[in-house]
Amino acid sequence: MRRHARPWRGDRGAGAAEIVIAVPLLMLLILLIVQFAIWAHASSVAQATAEEALAAARVQGSSAAAGQQRAAQVLGQIGSSVLIHPQVSVTRTGATATVQITGTAEEVLPVPGLSFPVHITVTGPVERFVPATAQG
Repeated sequence: MRRHARPWRGDRGAGAAEIVIAVPLLMLLILLIVQFAIWAHASSVAQATAEEALAAARVQGSSAAAGQQRAAQVLGQIGSSVLIHPQVSVTRTGATATVQITGTAEEVLPVPGLSFPVHITVTGPVERFVPATAQG
C-alpha cells in the first residue's frame, strides 16, 4: 500500500496575516482621500465666501464693514461645518478692496500636529462712477 504524502503546510495562516496588515493600510488610504476631499470643500467654501464679501465691499458707496457682514452671512449658511475657526479680513482703499479668509479644514484623522490650513485672498477694483465727457 502506498501512502500519499501530505502537502507541506508552511503557509497556514498567511492569508490572515496579510489581511491584518492590508486592511488597516487600506482604511488609512480611504480616510486620507476623504480628508483631502474635505480640505478641498473647505477651500471652496472659503473661496465662495471671499468672492461674496468682495462683491459687497467693492460696490460704490459700500464699506469694508459691508463685506465683513456679507462674509459672516455666507459662512453661517454654507461653511460652519467644514471650515473651522474662520477669520475674515476685509480692507478697502480708494482703488481696491481685498478679502482674506483663513481657517482650518475639519479633521477626519485627529493626528496631533497635523492640520489642513485654508488661506484665500481675493482682490478687486472698487466700483466708482465716472461721468461721461462731452465729445466735441
